[in-house]
Amino acid sequence: MSESPEAHTMTFWEHLEELRSRIVRALFAFLIGTVVCWIYREKLLTWLTKPFIDAWNTGHIGGKAALHFPAPASLFVAYVKIAIVGGLVLALPVILYQLWAFVAPGLYAREKRLGLPFVVSSCLLFAGGGYFGWKIAFPVAFQYLLGFSGPVGTEGFEVKPTVMIDDYIEFVSRMLIAFGAVFELPVLIFFLSLAGVVTHKHLLKFFRYFIVVAFVVAAVITPPDVTSQFLLAIPLIALYGLSIGIAWAVDRSRAKTASSG
Repeated sequence: MSESPEAHTMTFWEHLEELRSRIVRALFAFLIGTVVCWIYREKLLTWLTKPFIDAWNTGHIGGKAALHFPAPASLFVAYVKIAIVGGLVLALPVILYQLWAFVAPGLYAREKRLGLPFVVSSCLLFAGGGYFGWKIAFPVAFQYLLGFSGPVGTEGFEVKPTVMIDDYIEFVSRMLIAFGAVFELPVLIFFLSLAGVVTHKHLLKFFRYFIVVAFVVAAVITPPDVTSQFLLAIPLIALYGLSIGIAWAVDRSRAKTASSG
């Protein structure tokens, strides 16, 4: 007997209730994650500012590295942003699982078994992308950007950086999420291959164009220095190569299933 999705077809209102239930659970996980990150907000700020502090000290700018806030509530708002972004990251496994659980009833039995691998691989790739950005790309980017400070001309005029904490948190959060998101490419390609939207042959033909796409994406996401762009574009191209292998494995499995059927 061939596999088929669940025989019971949910009504529109049942789908709506299921969606509401999944969203509530995801929001609850996000709320818990935000509270946890608020409790550890100072440690998170220390972690986020380490690449900035290292670049400051390496550049011999003078004085101690510092972030400033222009209004009494600005630091509070910055901590709230840290807690929200951190809460979203902590809740990501639950959010992804709720997403999978919502679409799972319409999948075949063999596809439903991919739920746990989907959640685990997505979270690991996102975390790996964020860590890569924090560990490798951020120090290079900050060294480049802070390198513009210092004496200008021969008249003793000097430019000194005064970085606002709100601007810093927004910049770093956007970069972390961007690095994490682009590292999700293998997961995206896997499901597109599973759905028959793309094959490894399509990906091979598009490879030369993807190299250009990778550098364009890197240029948009990273600061405007060549080194930072390469630090994102090269891993992205490598992930695309991995995605080709994944698509090939999916195509081969599909061909075996068709021939045995």
